[in-house]
Order: sequence, then structure tokens, then C-alpha cells
Amino acid sequence: MTRTTTLGALALGVVVCLTLGTLVAVAWRAEGAGGFGPADWAAIRFTLWQAALSAALSVALAVPVARALARRRFPGRGILITLLGAPFILPVIVAVLGLLAVFGRAGILSQALIWAGLEPVSIYGWHGVIIAHVFFNLPLATRLILQGWLAIPAERFRLAASLGFAPSDIFRVFERPMLREVVPGALLVIFLICLTSFAVALALGGGPRATTVELAIYQAFRFDFDLGKAALLALVQFAMGAGAALIAFRVAIPGGMGGGLDRAVTRWDGGGWLVVQDVLCIGLAALFLVLPLSMIVARGVPELMSLPGSVIEAAGLSIVVSLSSALLCLSLALPIAALAVRRGSALVEGVGYLTIAASPLVIGTGLFVVVFPIMDPFALALPVTALVNAAMALPFALRALTPALAGIETNFGPLADQLGLAGWARFRRLWLPRLRRPLGFSGGLAAALSMGDLGVITMFADPQTATLPLQMYRLMGAYRMDDAAAAGLLLLSLSLVIFWIFDRGGRVDADA
Repeated sequence: MTRTTTLGALALGVVVCLTLGTLVAVAWRAEGAGGFGPADWAAIRFTLWQAALSAALSVALAVPVARALARRRFPGRGILITLLGAPFILPVIVAVLGLLAVFGRAGILSQALIWAGLEPVSIYGWHGVIIAHVFFNLPLATRLILQGWLAIPAERFRLAASLGFAPSDIFRVFERPMLREVVPGALLVIFLICLTSFAVALALGGGPRATTVELAIYQAFRFDFDLGKAALLALVQFAMGAGAALIAFRVAIPGGMGGGLDRAVTRWDGGGWLVVQDVLCIGLAALFLVLPLSMIVARGVPELMSLPGSVIEAAGLSIVVSLSSALLCLSLALPIAALAVRRGSALVEGVGYLTIAASPLVIGTGLFVVVFPIMDPFALALPVTALVNAAMALPFALRALTPALAGIETNFGPLADQLGLAGWARFRRLWLPRLRRPLGFSGGLAAALSMGDLGVITMFADPQTATLPLQMYRLMGAYRMDDAAAAGLLLLSLSLVIFWIFDRGGRVDADA
């Protein structure tokens, strides 16, 4: 067995233990649990309902926005499309605070309603959960659907213009078939994301009518210390996530538009009132995404210099956890990608994707069950948080590394074999110079996601231990909104900077 195979097998073993191993521990602990009560069944129904509604609204709103972006060319369009990817690495708790500043009872929308003599709105409850999920997933849905529009060859639109196609004809012949291919996959991906969204439900949900399964796990674990009930709910959460993931993987997105000559797409079907429609779609979407973050900046900047020491200390802990998570993620992803390429096995890569089905709280519950009889689990809060966050970022790292490594081995592997280049020498001389971009992107993504995570740390942290997202949540719970806004601005800045450092570092080395 070569060193690559050994390291890949060890990395796969870690993933299996974190997913299936913790699931077995959860199942063993759940044997002594009683059945579900009405509140538990309500949490299951609400989890499925809110995920379905959030996905449907996100995709329905994304279709006209993606169509407008595909049809229009304007200064700053490329920057806007790039910014649509920002919410993916945006710390959830920061976005929640921004949404509160806009849609909360003291937000600008409520103040405008009061000024008009109307009742203010409240973002807490099921509608707040839906709004937050649409905020996060509208950009993702727009990017996914926009790729479908951009995949239609320019020659199709040239032919349509020569035949005198009206906008309705273009929609019927080109766009509707493309949407039938792209939309189901986008719906399932966003459904899966909303199914395992804990921080949104923690901050904006709660109550009998807005409790998700993950929030019920947290409540059973943290408040009641009912490990049996928490374990039973964790099994349900894993089953729902695994089912959604399997369906999502089976829904392929075929390419039915054929090839083209890679010309720039020119549209002749967007004149008149369609210009106004597209401008409104792009403008309203940009306002919906930018306004909450602008409120965070406006409220946070004046308080930055007076942040309490607990926030600074929490920021330092978050940086340590973030960097550790990035290192762990790459240490797992690269051997698994190498093993998948060497063996040519989709099964190996598929095992690496197991963490998609398991939420951080499910893995955290299993680890707590395993560790609790042996030692104080709260002493492991930071290492466990880094490990679980690395596992949750692993599928994205594999998605970036595996195709790149496969291309390297296809183009240079036979020559490297003839030269006897193997092991560390192969990694240093062949792989590393050509993998710097995907390695930098993957490390930055893992670090940024870990920096903003508010999941496992809520289960393991004691009152003296807090990462920056948890400390920010505690400030919000104490109604210290200005301090929370400043902490949120610091968290947002650190997340973006650490992602940029990793990603830019990979690009600079690759371009050198």
C-alpha cells in the first residue's frame, strides 16, 4: 500500500467516524429515549415546511433576477455577480443582526410604518426564518440559474433574432427547457441547506410554531440535558438530510442546448418595458442584499473602538479555530482527492461527501455522547468546533480539488511515473504548484465558514469560553445591539479578510 493510499484511507476513516460513527453513538444513546411528543412532531413538520417554502421562494425570486442579469450588460455587472457569492461565506449571525436592523421592531421598516401611522413588524417567528433563508439563498439560486442562462449558446439568440422571435418565443423555445433542467437541482440544494440551518432558527425562531429539529436538539441537550431525546432527534435530522442529499445527487442537470462557438451573448429581445422590469429586478435584489449589511457597518463603526475585552478575546479564539479548521479540512481533502483520482472510484469521493447529510449538531451530539463518559466535554469545545467545521467544509474542498488533481494526473502523471516521482516529491514538485488555486480557495472557504459558525460551539462552550459568533449572540440576547453590531462588523471583516488571504495567496503563487 502506497503512502497516498494509506493517507487517503486514514482520512476516509476520520470522515466515516465523524459521520456514521457518531450516528451509531447517537443511535445507541437513543435506545433508552421515549417517543416523540406533540412538540417534537411539530418541529419535524416545521423543519420540512420552512425548508420547502424557503427553497421555493428563493428560486422563484431568483429566476427574474438571473434572467435580468443574463439579458443586460452594464458597468459593475461582473462585480455584482461576484458579490452574489458573498452571502455564502457571510457569518449567519451577522446577517441576522443586519436583518433585524431592517425588519425588526426597531428597524428602519418598522420606523417607516410607525411614521405612516401603521403597526410595526416583527421578524421573530416563522416569517423571520423564511426571510433570513431567502436572504442567504437568493444569491446562490441566482448564480445557479444564471449559469443555465449563460450556457445557452450565443448562436441560438442570433438565430432567434433572424427568425423574428418575440420574448415569449425565446422563453418557450430556449429558456423554459433550460429552467426545467436547472431549477430542480437548485431547489434541492437550497432545501438541503435550509434543512440544516441552525443559527437562523436559534436567533429568529423558537416558540412552538417556529422550532426546527436542530433547535429542538439544542434545547433537549442544553436546557434539559436529555441526551436520549437529543439523540433521537439527531437520528431524524440525519435521516432527513440523507434523504434530501440522495435525491439531490440523483437529479442531474443535463445539457440540452448543444455547443456553440463561445461568442459573447448578444440579446435583441429585451427592449421597451422589459428594460424597466430588469432594472427593477436587479435593483430590488441588490437593495435586499446590501441594505442589511450597510446597517451593520453604519451601526458598528462608531462602536469599534469601544468593544469590550470579551469580544477581542473571542475574536482571537475564533481566528485560532478558523485556521485550525482550514488546516484540518485540507489535511482530509487532499488525501481523499488523491485516493479518488488514483483509484478512479466515485465511491471514495462519495464517502467524502457524507458530511453533507449530517448537520454539525448531529455530529456534535454524537461526539458529546462518546466523550461524556470519559472526560469533561466542555474542555474540548474549541478542538471539537474546529474538527466539525472542517468536516462540514470538506465536500466543498473535494469539489474544488478532485477535478483539478485528476487533470494534473492525466496530463503529467505518466511522465512523473517514468521519472519515479512519488510521495512527498510528487506532491511538492507536481501537485503543489498546480493546486495552489484550489487549495487556497478551499482553505479560505473552510476558514471563513468556521469563523462565522454558530453551531457546535453553542453545545460545548461554557460561560467562560466563546468564539466571536457566540459572543455576538450573547450580546444580542442582552439587548446590547450597538456592541453586537460592532462585534458583527469585526466578525464580517475577519471572515472576508481571512478568505481573501487564503484565496489570494493561492492565486499569487499560481501566477508567479
